[in-house]
Amino acid sequence: MDSAKKLFMKFIYFNHRLNQWVIFTGCLGLVLLLGTADYLSGFEFSFSLFYLVPVSITAWFINRNLAFFISGISSITWYISNDLAGQNYSHPGIGIWNALVRLTYFGIISLLLTYLKKSIQQERDFSRIDFLTGITNSRAFYSIANLELARAKRYGHPFTLAFVDLDNFKGINDKFGHTEGDRVLKTVAEILKSNLRLMDIAARLGGDEFAIFLPESNSESAILSLNKIRALLIQSMKENHWDVTFSIGVITFHKFSISIDEMIRKADQLMYAVKGNGKDNINFAVEPSSDIKLP
Repeated sequence: MDSAKKLFMKFIYFNHRLNQWVIFTGCLGLVLLLGTADYLSGFEFSFSLFYLVPVSITAWFINRNLAFFISGISSITWYISNDLAGQNYSHPGIGIWNALVRLTYFGIISLLLTYLKKSIQQERDFSRIDFLTGITNSRAFYSIANLELARAKRYGHPFTLAFVDLDNFKGINDKFGHTEGDRVLKTVAEILKSNLRLMDIAARLGGDEFAIFLPESNSESAILSLNKIRALLIQSMKENHWDVTFSIGVITFHKFSISIDEMIRKADQLMYAVKGNGKDNINFAVEPSSDIKLP
């Protein structure tokens, strides 16, 4: 699984860099095109405002440093084009001054756009990530799960939902305080995040309740994956001397006639069945029911 994750991440990185290179090359070409237009139209018609297009695209879709580079190239191109077109000034330094003014203006636009994009991205992340554990929050989980449900309906592929509740968690808060309780939740989230596939979703729904969504996952693969995760969770609790176990309800869906809310409710019911039978176990189910032998 680790090698597959690394290979997939390398592919994503390469594809991202390739897209950036294409955008950057296109912006350079646009700068040269604008410079040619400046030269052909003569110094009386200025195209300097349009240089903001490649500058803005680079700042928004690539990064600030390359946007500064495009800003410099744009300023130099504008200066050379106007000089070749026969622009004369009362002093030789005026043309250079005008180019520097444009460079400063383009640079400020680059800074503003990159800071704006960063702020928007941070707000988007904060709205989707649980502030304590750093994994997906309930709002984002429902949104992503609904998209995956639509995809499963389209292609007819199964998926699995798991509802995880921490047994005796209240005792940790009462005995050691909420700081230690927070450490438990962070540890659980880290184990979930580190031992799922890239396509899987782990979320904290609230309190000590977590949900796991396994797209493209039948009951056999879900059993293997979740038994492994439960074993790692229990091992971590013992290593940290936390008297915490896990009640988990897991259900694999092959038909999708109900909503995500109803699916989670069914997984929740399976989890509560574990609670009612002594806690610290996993309850597996398949819907519609089948002859598959479950533990």
